[in-house]
Amino acid sequence: MGKTPASLKAHITRLEMTAPPKASMPVPVNIQTAIMRAPGIPLPFYRYLYRQVGARWQWVDRLRMSDEQLSEMLNDKRNNISVLYVNGAPAGFYEYFCEDEETIELSHFGLIEHALGLGIGKWFLLQALYAIWALDPKRVTTTTNNLDHPRALQLYQMYGFSPVSTGTGIVRPLSDKELLELARKG
Repeated sequence: MGKTPASLKAHITRLEMTAPPKASMPVPVNIQTAIMRAPGIPLPFYRYLYRQVGARWQWVDRLRMSDEQLSEMLNDKRNNISVLYVNGAPAGFYEYFCEDEETIELSHFGLIEHALGLGIGKWFLLQALYAIWALDPKRVTTTTNNLDHPRALQLYQMYGFSPVSTGTGIVRPLSDKELLELARKG
């Protein structure tokens, strides 16, 4: 059967911003982009995006959810997903959750590997933040950890997030059996 990978210790940082970003940035040149909201996103497409964006950063939580659990979460009216397309292909996504009238959590943000290094990450994060702040929250929160992209924390802070707490957690990478099950789901 394949051995179970060792658990990883993660240093978690929770961040918050209380004002929209002041930065603006043009779309990188020579790249065609589109950002499309994805209400009612099909589960296989969501899992594809989540896996493609998060595999190298040990995103596993949503991959372990049953179809029913994931569907309930994704179809919650407070949850919003937008997909980035670069030159016609999916290149990343962001997801936010409206916790209440005052707080919105940027729950997921990232690029698929083929879009890394194109100079589009900063621009895409800014577009996500513009979309969130258009809803007029009092605060936007997010969480990152040392298993994420090495510049994730720096990028969030560059656009106005401030750390509000830190902690540790354990991430259990997907086992070979779980990876096979995911492949079967499509």
